[in-house]
Amino acid sequence: MSSIKTVNPATNQVVKEYEVMSHEQVNTILSDADKAFKKWRKTPFSVRAELLHKVAAILRERKEELGKLCSIEMGKLLREGVGEVMLCADIFDYYADNGTQFLADSPLETPTGKAFLSYEPIGVLLSVQPWNFPFYQITRSAAPNIMAGNTIVLKHASNVPQAAEIMEKIFAEAGAPKGVYTNLFVPGSKVSQLLSDPRIKGASLTGSEPAGSSFASMAGKYLKKSTLELGGSDVFVVMPDADLDKAVKTATAGRLWNAGQVCVSPKRIIVQEAVADKFIEKAKVIFENAVVGDPLDPKTDLAPLSSEKAVQDVIKQVEIAVQQGAKLVTGGKRLSRAGAFMEPTILTGITKKMNAYSEEIFGPVLVVYSVKDIDEAVELANDTTFGLGGTVFGTDTDKAVEVARRIDTGMVYINHVTGIAPELPFGGTKNSGYGREQSPAGIYEFVNAKLIRVTTPDAPY
Repeated sequence: MSSIKTVNPATNQVVKEYEVMSHEQVNTILSDADKAFKKWRKTPFSVRAELLHKVAAILRERKEELGKLCSIEMGKLLREGVGEVMLCADIFDYYADNGTQFLADSPLETPTGKAFLSYEPIGVLLSVQPWNFPFYQITRSAAPNIMAGNTIVLKHASNVPQAAEIMEKIFAEAGAPKGVYTNLFVPGSKVSQLLSDPRIKGASLTGSEPAGSSFASMAGKYLKKSTLELGGSDVFVVMPDADLDKAVKTATAGRLWNAGQVCVSPKRIIVQEAVADKFIEKAKVIFENAVVGDPLDPKTDLAPLSSEKAVQDVIKQVEIAVQQGAKLVTGGKRLSRAGAFMEPTILTGITKKMNAYSEEIFGPVLVVYSVKDIDEAVELANDTTFGLGGTVFGTDTDKAVEVARRIDTGMVYINHVTGIAPELPFGGTKNSGYGREQSPAGIYEFVNAKLIRVTTPDAPY
C-alpha cells in the first residue's frame, strides 16, 4: 500500500490514499516547471501579484473547509486550522502588495557612473515541507518565490497529501499557468534524486536536524542554494518583575498550541527560584483542566498529536526523563480512547545529564527550570544546539530587550510566544537552520542580486 495517505489522528483510521508518482510523472512535472519558468520570469509584476491576490481570496472563501482538512489530516484544532488558512491569505497578499517594491532595482553609490542591483529569479525551486502547518509551511515558501518569478515543485509531508493536492488546485483555479506551482507525490527517499536534477536551481526544507543535514549536504554537492528551518527548543524566560498569572497563561497556551507540535513553541520555561513553585502550581491547574478531545469540537483545548508514532515518541521521551530522575508534575500518559491523544504534561528537575535536556520534545510537554538569577537564566537559555525563537516575559520591556539581546536565537519575542506575521522574518541560527522566510528578507533568498554598472572605459575601476 502507498505510504502517502491521510490517517485521521483522532481515530487512527485511513481516510484517503494516493499512488506514488512514477519516474516518468516526476520527469514531466519538472519539465513543465522548467518550461513555465522561462515564461513566468518574463511576466510583469502586476500579473504575478494578481495571481497571489486570487490565491489569497480563494483561501479566505474556503477557510472553514481547509481548516477542517487540517483537523482531519494532522489533528489541528479547527479554530487553529482556520486561523492558519487566514494567515496564509495574508502572506500571499503581503507579497502581492509589496513584491514589486522589494524587487525594484536597488541603486548603489559609486564615484563614477552608476550602478544598481537587479533582482532576477533563478528557476525551479524544490520546496520540502512538514505536516504540522499543512498550508502555512508551503505558503511562506511559495508566495515570495512565485512573486519573484521562480516556479515551485512541492514535496509535502506524506501524511498531509490532501492539503498538498488542494493547494495545487487552488493555484490552478486562481489562473496559475501550468508548471508554476506543482505538487509531487513522492516519498522522502526521492528528495536526493530531485536535488541532483539540473532543472532544480534551489531548495528549501523545514524539518528535523538529520533531514536538514542530509538535505544541505546534497544541495551543496550540486552547488545549489538552500534554506533550512529545523527544530527548536525555545526558551520562555520569566523576568523577576513579570506578572506571573499572565506569564503562566501565555506559556501554557503556547505549549498547547497545535498540541505542542510547533518548532517555536515555548518548550523550556525558565523561572527564578522565588516564584518557581507558584508558576508550576498555576501551570498545573491549567493543564489539568484542559479539555482533550475532538479537534472539531470548539470546546477542545488539546487535540491529538499528528500520528500514532508521534504520540508514542513523546510518551517515550517523558518516560525516559522520569527514569533518569525528572519529576512528573502532571500528565505523561496516553488517554484511554481511540486516537493519538495524550495528557498535557509538566516536567521539572531536568538536568544536563538527561536526554530531555538536549532533545526537542514535539508534543504538549512543558519543561520548567528554576534558576537563581537572570545571568543563570541566559546561560541555560543558550546551552542548547538549537537557536530558533524564544520569549522574554516581563513588565520592564527595556530590561526584557536587554536580556533578549543576550539570547542566541534568530527571533525573540517580548511578552508573547514566538509568533508569525507576514512582515516579520522567520528563521534561526545554530542547528535550527539558516535563511529567512517572510518579510522583505524572504523574497531575496532565491533571486540573483545581479550587479549592473554603467561606466566608461577610462574609469579607474
